Amino acid sequence: MDDRIEKCLYDVAFAIEEIEAFIKEYDVNTFFDYKAHLMLKRAVERNLEIIGEAVKRILKRNPAYEKRITQSKAIISLRNHVIHAYDGISDENIWSILINHLPKLKREINSLMYPL
Repeated sequence: MDDRIEKCLYDVAFAIEEIEAFIKEYDVNTFFDYKAHLMLKRAVERNLEIIGEAVKRILKRNPAYEKRITQSKAIISLRNHVIHAYDGISDENIWSILINHLPKLKREINSLMYPL
């Protein structure tokens, strides 16, 4: 595997671990728990930016990864939205991503980093 791709995969995995640790630390179990913590929201958004940038770099080096990171285009789009439309970020959308999409991304990244 290309060293730069491997580094980007590690960056994604680390950002996911940070998000999970933050959620655990703040004892977040519901959307309303999440919405109540401004610092947590900003930390999560920053890590989603990192994930999106890393995925963008992966695809730039090897477009074939688009099939292996199934929501890669949506991840990059989210990164762009968080950075450029910061005043239009929906807490509901971010929460949905955390609950519905981040676990799948974690599995995909782990399978790329540690193939059987």
